[in-house]
Amino acid sequence: MSRRSHGSLVLAEWRKLQEILNRQDEISLDGSTLDVPSVVAVARRPCVVDPIHESVKFLQQELDQGRSLYGVTTGFGGSADTCTRSLHDLQTALLQMQICAVLPTPESQHPEETTAVRDLVLPNCDLLATLSMPEAWVRGAMLVRTNSLVRGHSAVRLSVIESIVTLLRENCVPLVPLRGSISASGDLCPLAYIAGALEGNPDVQLWTGDRGSRKLVPADQVLARLGTDPVSFGPKEGLGVLNGTAVSTAVAALALHEANHLAVLSQVLTAIGVEALSGMAGSFDPFVAKVRPHQGQTEVARNVSSFLRGSRLATMEDKRDNGQVQQDRYALRTSSQWLGPLLEDLVVSHTQLSLELNSTTDNPLIDAPSRRIHHGGNFQAVTVTSSTEKTRLALQMIGKLLFAQSTELLNVHLNNGLPPNLAADDPSLSYTLKGVDINMAAYMSELAFLANPVSNHVQCAEMGNQSINSLALVSARYTHAAVDVVSLMASAYLYSLCQALDLRVMSVLFAGRLRPAIKEITADVFGGRLPSAEVSALHKPLWVVIARALAATTTQDASDRFTTVATSAQPLLLEALRTVKDDPLSLLHTWTAKVAAASLAIFLNNRTDYLDHPDATPYLGAASKRIYKFVRSDLNIPLHRGLCDHPTTTPGQRKGNAANTGSRISVIHKALRTGKLMVPVMECLEEGLTSHRELTAKL
Repeated sequence: MSRRSHGSLVLAEWRKLQEILNRQDEISLDGSTLDVPSVVAVARRPCVVDPIHESVKFLQQELDQGRSLYGVTTGFGGSADTCTRSLHDLQTALLQMQICAVLPTPESQHPEETTAVRDLVLPNCDLLATLSMPEAWVRGAMLVRTNSLVRGHSAVRLSVIESIVTLLRENCVPLVPLRGSISASGDLCPLAYIAGALEGNPDVQLWTGDRGSRKLVPADQVLARLGTDPVSFGPKEGLGVLNGTAVSTAVAALALHEANHLAVLSQVLTAIGVEALSGMAGSFDPFVAKVRPHQGQTEVARNVSSFLRGSRLATMEDKRDNGQVQQDRYALRTSSQWLGPLLEDLVVSHTQLSLELNSTTDNPLIDAPSRRIHHGGNFQAVTVTSSTEKTRLALQMIGKLLFAQSTELLNVHLNNGLPPNLAADDPSLSYTLKGVDINMAAYMSELAFLANPVSNHVQCAEMGNQSINSLALVSARYTHAAVDVVSLMASAYLYSLCQALDLRVMSVLFAGRLRPAIKEITADVFGGRLPSAEVSALHKPLWVVIARALAATTTQDASDRFTTVATSAQPLLLEALRTVKDDPLSLLHTWTAKVAAASLAIFLNNRTDYLDHPDATPYLGAASKRIYKFVRSDLNIPLHRGLCDHPTTTPGQRKGNAANTGSRISVIHKALRTGKLMVPVMECLEEGLTSHRELTAKL
């Protein structure tokens, strides 16, 4: 049975996210309709009552009858064999137990010590970044936990839930430790810091203030400023807030959101790669997928084909001459077979997290209508682990594909006639993107390490009670690390691709000028010595030889290259001149010298003209044209002209603002991470899906 395609899913969620952000709609939390776009919107863009009352009322009735309940009258975990009637104190004891992880020590606590240490020791890291979660993760967790609590299975009062929402609305975000959760009895430790904020714990800090001037303030002071009473947790309420998968689920959802975008972007980059390498559009012919009809493969092939529509650079199968290989290397030719299964996995991951976002992951569970209390294990977050492991492996596979394509693009022996290192000037003194090639290898190595599963590192914990645990939050964290690395790879590759598109078009324009010039020289030199029919017959095979020589000599500087190119045609010409008795070698030398000189002049003029007014768009396909214009115009990232563009070069030689290659790529990276780049990417996807629907409707 056909499932929803990855592209339609991602596009629908993208549209919903934009709608939420543009209209600034409030998110409705009813326990059953929370989705990934809503989590992303609330987490990253700071801006149902009866069942709740019934569960609280029923729990109190059970306690009034003297019933012993786990985590309400008993201890926790392996200490559940203890009992108490101090129900409120028990919830406080739970918080005391779990607020135990390492966070940066506030400077105000030890001012004299901090000053001394700062004067003597340069820190190895940013302690806030290495010890605490990003605010977006915590906001997401607060949203997900609220959505779970409003389902009314946790016996947490509405006033407590509203306190979480108040902090969210006021953008007061608890400082939560990055590590310390095994996601077995839920994410106890990180959720404890959120609960600590609710109770006004002076040793729990919250981020407050406007963006750009955020500062950490103790929880009691934050609540006082908001005019909110500290929460005194009633029976089970502390456990109800702490015991759940909200943190790992929120962090996983945020990672999946970006992974889905990278999956779409990788298809766009693949299409651009086909054009930059003069690759074969036929690799994505519908017949190839039809005879192996996996849904993901079919989708990728369809998308890439739509992205290539209108391209004058991609090669059709019947346009390569007999001396050329009729198929591309695996990085392009099998990209639909490579990416397809990953899209299928990402759809499954999305289904898992969508269900988890609207689940009750507490223990015990209150079923007020049936008057029953259930002791179970919905806090075991293996579903989240399963989702994040698939997502992270998909990211590794995406990164590997981008790495393979980038390597081919930058390797002069594999890139179908592009210059080494994609240098626009002479290769002997310009190594334009060689450093990027090395960077990509570094990124890929780290990404491959990150792809290793986390779930096989489970340790027995908490007196043997938590002998199996999901490690979902750990897995989600490393999935974000994988997103970070693939984002770097995609940014670097896109920069390289835009450079390659310009060089490819510059080469096409050069060939368009050179071919008639060679034809004219050939007719001029040999016209009086050979029959006109024989001279005319020379033009096509002569150009084939010249074109191959041009592709094979890109490692040479222009001053030497075209003598080599012209000389390469001598065997063919000698064969044609075999009937000429009047000094054929002199004719050959004359032709060679004229062609070499003309080729050099045309090449230099063509290069100067293009570098002065670079524009590859007339030759590009639907997607590459849109992305190329975004990079060159919207982001104002120019074609790299070579050594003359180095920032310390004489200003008169430079054109525009000087910047290092890394700074240019950093601009693309920022556009990717902020979502700006995804606007044209989603336009490409939407255009392709619309075209497919229209075509299907006609059949």
